[in-house]
Amino acid sequence: MPGLLPAGEPVPVDGTLPDAALATVGDRGFGVYVHVPFCASRCGYCDFNTYTGSELGGAAGRDGYADQVLAELALAARVLAGRPPPRVDTVFVGGGTPTLLPPDDLARILDGIDRTWGLAADAEVTTEANPESVTPASLKELRAAGYTRISLGMQSATPAVLAILDRRHTAGRATEAAREARDAGFAHVNLDLIYGTPGERAEDFAASLAAVLAAGVDHVSAYALIVEDGTRLAARMRRGELPYPDDDVAADRYLAAEAALHAAGFSWYEVSNWARTPAAACRHNLLYWTGGDWWGLGPGAHSHVGGVRWWNVKHPASYAARLGVGSSPGQAREVLSAQERQTEDVLLRIRLATGLPLATLDDQGRAGAARARGTGLLDGSAYEAGRAVLTLRGRLLADAVARDLLP
Repeated sequence: MPGLLPAGEPVPVDGTLPDAALATVGDRGFGVYVHVPFCASRCGYCDFNTYTGSELGGAAGRDGYADQVLAELALAARVLAGRPPPRVDTVFVGGGTPTLLPPDDLARILDGIDRTWGLAADAEVTTEANPESVTPASLKELRAAGYTRISLGMQSATPAVLAILDRRHTAGRATEAAREARDAGFAHVNLDLIYGTPGERAEDFAASLAAVLAAGVDHVSAYALIVEDGTRLAARMRRGELPYPDDDVAADRYLAAEAALHAAGFSWYEVSNWARTPAAACRHNLLYWTGGDWWGLGPGAHSHVGGVRWWNVKHPASYAARLGVGSSPGQAREVLSAQERQTEDVLLRIRLATGLPLATLDDQGRAGAARARGTGLLDGSAYEAGRAVLTLRGRLLADAVARDLLP
């Protein structure tokens, strides 16, 4: 997760969790996130915890990485031992570029999760991928290993926009990879878009939307470009080489996405995500947005179990070193108060098409909801039924609405 983290408290060497947290494991669902921090090159806008080969040098590269993840998984099993084992509803392998690992390694990691806790019969198993990092053969291997869903980083169908973002794939490769994934038997295929890149024209984004729809995917994610400090893109903007993103342009792009996707039969279920059917919605992300539990494996990965949130050391070498001596790779953790959990619940659930019950808000929050309804930011029918649900205009101002619902 980008941004500053709280200092937190130390994580016990053995990773032990408080009894109160263990008592509710899986009550709201349980997932596993696996972070693969490797990339062939660094995109100019990216501030995720990723490393290229040159950045790592000889330290903790891809060889042996699957074994390190399995070692953390064994530690996780010990932490949760003595409790009814949680059923794994979802697995999400993200990065970085997970598909830089051999399919056999990704298969071993998934098999390890299944052996440790057991995958639900209908488990959703997702891997992210860059379009140039997969082939028809590798996709078939991943599907045979049990992966059911793939999320491809398309970002744009316009070569000039891809160049500004420092993406390596050609303009048509993402949609080609999506078709290959379908042919390999993936039940669900997502394409990611980024809008508001400097120099992107309205017709460029329209072409990207048209390409996505022509690819026959059942899920689309579309995010406004965020310029993060410390990235190459931020440096270029500070030097005046590129203009900063324009909020009005971003709003126009979002409205264009909603219009095109709705017309094609997609429905929004989270502010930045659309699915062709309810079954196509990303269940792993819904786990995050609805306060579920998940164990994050890998450098920099975050976890949440029963109101305890912790994050691993970020560098692959430090991660490998801790596991090598049998210690938890956790860097720090925080035990969320009831008020903090309520705040996060509001911030996340208001972004969902299902919204949140007005009854969960305090008096100040309900007054804020009434104002938002009066200004057209919350749906009137849903409000009368006791729920706070964003309108289309409300989605454009989701953060402001959320702040108005908080104490």
